[in-house]
Amino acid sequence: MTTFDQPATFTPEQARSAFRRGTARPTTGWAGGFTQTNLIAVPQDWAYDVLLFCTRNPQACPLLDVTDPGDPGTKLADGADLRTDLPRYRIWQNGVLAGEVSDATGLWRSDMVAFSIGCSFTFETALAAEDIPLRHLEQGRNVSMYLTNRPCEPAGRLFGPMVVSMRYLPEDRVDDAIRITRAMPAVHGAPVHIGDPRTLGVEDLSRPDFGDPVDAADGDVPVFWACGVTPQAALMASRPPYAITHAPGYMFITDRHDSEYRVG
Repeated sequence: MTTFDQPATFTPEQARSAFRRGTARPTTGWAGGFTQTNLIAVPQDWAYDVLLFCTRNPQACPLLDVTDPGDPGTKLADGADLRTDLPRYRIWQNGVLAGEVSDATGLWRSDMVAFSIGCSFTFETALAAEDIPLRHLEQGRNVSMYLTNRPCEPAGRLFGPMVVSMRYLPEDRVDDAIRITRAMPAVHGAPVHIGDPRTLGVEDLSRPDFGDPVDAADGDVPVFWACGVTPQAALMASRPPYAITHAPGYMFITDRHDSEYRVG
């Protein structure tokens, strides 16, 4: 496991420029106050399945943008390129991880449709603003993510389990975290579970399926949010012939302010 610095003072464009130059680090804590997104890109003949999957599973897959076939741009950041502006990509073939790259340009087919899905890193700025500690940031680690026993609503040819991200929080701040994140449904909203991970089918929090293990402090409890890695679990279960995604924790940083996705 590698620990990382988080340049919170970077602008989104500075962050994306660093990633285009080859910097490959988890984006938690980067460009504080700006929305981050998950990525899944599929050939056009699978795009409706992904769109329907997101529509039927909005807490795990809150959809913020969809591109035209072959277009690597996004309305979430003028001039950005989804093929180069994430720090790390995963390439999938028949539901199997075929490799990871820092530049997906040569692998981006002319019929690819890209989906940008809200990310829980977005609400971390709001949590920190109310002095809620984030242990993975304190420890310079990627957030912990887990496959669960909760099936998503199937859609077309796509099916699979929900993935969750976990943050250890002081027990007396859990209600505050619920209040803050409930107001941000476009980036997963309120937690889906608090406490015993076995309820989710997770036996060992020290062995996440994605990301890094994070150490709890005295008085902490585990709090779980639906996670935008869920489509990757659907790829593994449904086995479409080809897809490109972000590597878990290595997100796209948009030009949109977090406040744009707060309600109430």
